[in-house]
Amino acid sequence: MPDIVIHGIAAAAYLCLAWHFWNTRWRAGAAAPQLRAWERAAILVPLALQALALYPEIFAARELRFGFAQALSVMMFLAVLMCWIEGFFFPVDALYFILLAASAVCAPLPAFFAGRVSPDAVSFEFRLHLVAGMLAYSLFTVAMLHALLIARVESRLHEASAGLDGPLGRLPPLLSLERLVFALIGAAFVVLTVTLALGIAYSEAFIGRAMRFEHKTVFVVLSWLIFGLLLVGRWRYGWRGRTALRWTVSGFVALMLAYPGSRFVLEVLLHRA
Repeated sequence: MPDIVIHGIAAAAYLCLAWHFWNTRWRAGAAAPQLRAWERAAILVPLALQALALYPEIFAARELRFGFAQALSVMMFLAVLMCWIEGFFFPVDALYFILLAASAVCAPLPAFFAGRVSPDAVSFEFRLHLVAGMLAYSLFTVAMLHALLIARVESRLHEASAGLDGPLGRLPPLLSLERLVFALIGAAFVVLTVTLALGIAYSEAFIGRAMRFEHKTVFVVLSWLIFGLLLVGRWRYGWRGRTALRWTVSGFVALMLAYPGSRFVLEVLLHRA
């Protein structure tokens, strides 16, 4: 089966599931049932299809191609997988609509944008750096979605006549959600630190310099600093609520402007691989 067909089927499956979760959870008057076994199993279908398409393109191909499209596709694949696993412990199906809709957009991108050919397709250090980077991106994505969910809950609680109905009514307590968000951010920060260290070591071995001054590097370091300060602020001053949300959004935007953003400009706007 051609790769473009697999990408297309995976995207269609994500879109159908996103519509289903909107219709059964968020639509006005929806009963917002608990996550059913068949829904949990159905999410595995596009995940398996996406993995079937991504693995040979990224890890089994003779020449490694990786650009903004592959980065976004892998990032969303891992984010969906993480939320699927998290669903065994926390009722977070409120996230599935936006998560699956975003995956429907990102999943087929590698079929249309080939990405750049890596100068080093066989180095274990480079692949380890790549995997660690995508894992960090995915963890930050999941943390960002949880933070936005907390902001939505707090907004509803501050409305005089509003209550927590639908999927918001079945979420864990806000303090538990906040602890989960900062646990995700902490884990992502550690993985991002490892990614930076691997990148510096690889760059020094491959091009003779520890770090190149370019847009990607600047935004990654900026994101690392923002999330590091957020964790210090949480530990030292107990940051939470809107303060934590603003720092989380800022760090996430900087991170997205790093690799996906810079590669999008080069590949799509400037037509440079």
